[in-house]
Amino acid sequence: MISAFFIFNQKGEVLISRLYRTDFKRSIADVFRIQVVSNSDVRSPIITLGSTSFFHVRVNNLYVVAVTKTNANAALVFEFCYRFISIAKAYFGKIDEESVKNNFVVIYELIDEINDFGYPQNSEIDTLKSYITTESVVSTAIAAEESSKITSQATGATSWRRGDVKYKKNEAFVDVVETVNLSMSAKGTILRAEVDGHIQMRAYLSGSPECKFGLNDKLVIDKNERGAGGDAVELDDCRFHQCVRLNEFDSSRTISFVPPDGEFELMRYRSTSNVKLPLRIISTVNEIGTTQVSYVITIKANFNNKLSATSVVLRIPTPLNTTNVDCKVASGKAKYVPAENVVVWKIPRIQGGQECTFNATADLTSTTVRQVWARPPIDVDFQVLMFTASGLIVRFLKVFEKSNYHSIKWVRYLTKASGSYQIRF
Repeated sequence: MISAFFIFNQKGEVLISRLYRTDFKRSIADVFRIQVVSNSDVRSPIITLGSTSFFHVRVNNLYVVAVTKTNANAALVFEFCYRFISIAKAYFGKIDEESVKNNFVVIYELIDEINDFGYPQNSEIDTLKSYITTESVVSTAIAAEESSKITSQATGATSWRRGDVKYKKNEAFVDVVETVNLSMSAKGTILRAEVDGHIQMRAYLSGSPECKFGLNDKLVIDKNERGAGGDAVELDDCRFHQCVRLNEFDSSRTISFVPPDGEFELMRYRSTSNVKLPLRIISTVNEIGTTQVSYVITIKANFNNKLSATSVVLRIPTPLNTTNVDCKVASGKAKYVPAENVVVWKIPRIQGGQECTFNATADLTSTTVRQVWARPPIDVDFQVLMFTASGLIVRFLKVFEKSNYHSIKWVRYLTKASGSYQIRF
């Protein structure tokens, strides 16, 4: 499995070094620095030199590196690296060179705890925080009591949750967050449309509750069942938190689980079929001779009039030799940004079914050699609350606990785009 673990900065200096096995010496770090950090041509996250494999993940100009000589499961090694990054963010708020140097003692404790002789161990953040802490040392009497709870939690059926959690007000918040990726041709043909979604949950529930979570009745994941119904929600793939019991999901599309305490990602999914596009952009851009370009761009909200899109920003490209742009808009504000060669049109809110139009004329300087304008796509950013582009909905959320307390449940939907919603013209 993993024989060594390192953290390098962007200069190739070793910040953290831990050898789990005796088949490597610390000089193996020099090999990675020469072959990967100093070599700008290396793009693969896995480099194999002889019998040695280096797995690395880049985050904030740091290299998180795992080294092995065995034929290790690559997915497991990368999951370990990403899990370490998540743990570091939970402990220090961020992971960069400064936070690593300031907290190296805690980091050594963590990497010794989550890996034993090269084999990944318990990496649940809540469990780790109960006995690896930056706070003052508790008294011996309390420490003994806490250690017995830690043992039962780490070795029990639900290692991700303690059984003695108590809240005055029992609440569960569910956020279904979707990011729409769109690429549309100048003729209005959809070249690519997909949804990356995840269900984020915040559980502030006492005891060890059993939660049941129902999704659409017509939810298709098996590729053999595709095309069964026009209104079915088709997911290309989905991934669940370890607390989910998958047998019930396969039979009834019900997610049954004992939730970790606090915030966690319950499910992640992707969809490329039956994607509902929240905003439609119709653009007419004409080059008038060599001195002007005219723009007529219409944006239409394709959702219920009770909903609204907020923080809508269109970045409309202009030719490189643009001197001035005269913009006329009825909604929002439009401004030419010469440094980026774009017109930024900001609309605070668009109601469902509403249309907004942008009219502009760009003045160009005359050039001796006429260059063909590449016409980069229009980028659109937005957020729409209580709307899902995939059609995924939460049918119900139930909480069962032996004390039979009353709990308050909240469900929120958010569809957004940021740099991934592009329309060519």
